[in-house]
Amino acid sequence: MTTRNNDFHASRRQVLAMLGIGVAGTAMSGLLGSSVVRAQAAPKGQIVLGFSQEPTVFNPHLLHIEVDEGVYFALFDPLFGVDDGGEFVPCLAAEVPTVANGGVSADGLKWKVKLREGVTWHDGKPLTAEDVKFTMELLVNPKFNSWRHTGHELVRDLTVVSPTELTWTMEKPYAPYASILASTFIVPKHAFDGAADLNNTPFNNAPIGTGPYKWTKRVAGDYIEMAANTSYYGDGPFVERLIVKYIPDLTVMYTQFKTGDLDVVGLQGISADHYEEASALADRTVVKAPGSPVETFSLNLGLPVFQDKAVRQALYMAVDKASIIDALYFGLPVATESYMPQQAYYHNGDLPKHEFNIEKASALLEEAGWKLGSDGVRAKDGLRLSFENSTTSGNHLREQMQQFLQQTFAQIGAEMTIRNLPPAVMWGDHWMLSQYQSAIAGIVFLTGGDPDTSDYFSSKSIAAQGGAGQNTWQWKNEDVDKLLAEGAAIFVPEERKKTYAKIQALVRDELPFLPLHQFTDLRGFKKGFEGYVPNVNVRIDSWNVNSWRWS
Repeated sequence: MTTRNNDFHASRRQVLAMLGIGVAGTAMSGLLGSSVVRAQAAPKGQIVLGFSQEPTVFNPHLLHIEVDEGVYFALFDPLFGVDDGGEFVPCLAAEVPTVANGGVSADGLKWKVKLREGVTWHDGKPLTAEDVKFTMELLVNPKFNSWRHTGHELVRDLTVVSPTELTWTMEKPYAPYASILASTFIVPKHAFDGAADLNNTPFNNAPIGTGPYKWTKRVAGDYIEMAANTSYYGDGPFVERLIVKYIPDLTVMYTQFKTGDLDVVGLQGISADHYEEASALADRTVVKAPGSPVETFSLNLGLPVFQDKAVRQALYMAVDKASIIDALYFGLPVATESYMPQQAYYHNGDLPKHEFNIEKASALLEEAGWKLGSDGVRAKDGLRLSFENSTTSGNHLREQMQQFLQQTFAQIGAEMTIRNLPPAVMWGDHWMLSQYQSAIAGIVFLTGGDPDTSDYFSSKSIAAQGGAGQNTWQWKNEDVDKLLAEGAAIFVPEERKKTYAKIQALVRDELPFLPLHQFTDLRGFKKGFEGYVPNVNVRIDSWNVNSWRWS
């Protein structure tokens, strides 16, 4: 819900007119099978999957974003995964460790994992407990640029008991660790043997996994080709080749879906302005489902202009969410005040409601000492209220939103310059190492449905300051640090919910990013394609690519 200071509600035509754009021209349930011999036909044909962002990081433990995981799910496996119902399902582990089966002690400190028998890497070598141990230790190796320390740094006495069994002890009880393991892909120890630099190995460009597909080749800027792993231990794969094609322009991606060049439209999906036409296409299916990402206007608090909370509050008040959602996105996304999907158990629905009010935003800045200059831009103590905003080139709806925001921000005396970048550049060091000033980014904050967000909000997760994580806003809050530690030690969901409600309230109050809307995913595929299952518990919807097939 968005409250407004007047009755004006821009239509799509009015918004596009403001922007100078012509309207006419805008244009794991069953994740894996058992380890018994499968009676299934040999893989046939191919599936071409379209992504609007280019996967570029193929070691799953280096800093990466969601699109890279679209490749990981084809190449690698975790010990266990999480299905669309939020249930853990065994992958490389013979069973999900629980208190009931003796895999986890009642106090949550002692862990024991047994691996499936007979699993092999793509190069034919056997998977062993040594590989799991290596993976868990790699993530906390100070010489490795790990994407995640959280949880793994609590593991002690990691011991290989046998080739298919290992144990460890947690330094303290940590409730999110099962969900973290469910998003930790296991990599082969032997692929890193003798590496002088763990961050730069042949594995990074020719990854070896246990997953349903094997790496074949990559043509940078164009596509990645993978071939069926006919020795896969689980269900599938059912096609000979999986091709991930990179198409940065969403309109071009939709056109290739219409013409049949793409079999499946993945991230970022079919854009909202094409939804009605796409739904009427013959021999095509379009699925609309709640997405796990939340669209944010992210602010780099390392930039002096954003360190003033009044600036962040005023900018949020100058965001016309209703017009953006209704006029630009055809009413498909859902406005939100939280970083958690509204379907999540831990979502706080009692956060203050956003108000679009130019007059109040201007008054707030004036009161905070930001005076309007002759050029129409406010300044305080010699600092101009001026900043860049970046997002991915070719995402035309985001680009339209940028232009709309640029105009409403100008009304309060804030100057926003647009500087968009190709996805591979935008989501590389520019984002991960907080080199941006402000950015429009869709972010999946939760891990397997668990509410812990230490990777995003802990003061230890700022990669630009030597931490491991994705706190790219460089936001530090002592209360949040304490609440994250408190919530991680609580195992009763009803009690945990209270803690994470407080964290959401603090994030909403401090505004390290401006929450815009929760995505509604629009995915499309050709008639005869089977296996697509939406899953808000993972970061990308090719999580069960082993099950994709043609009827």
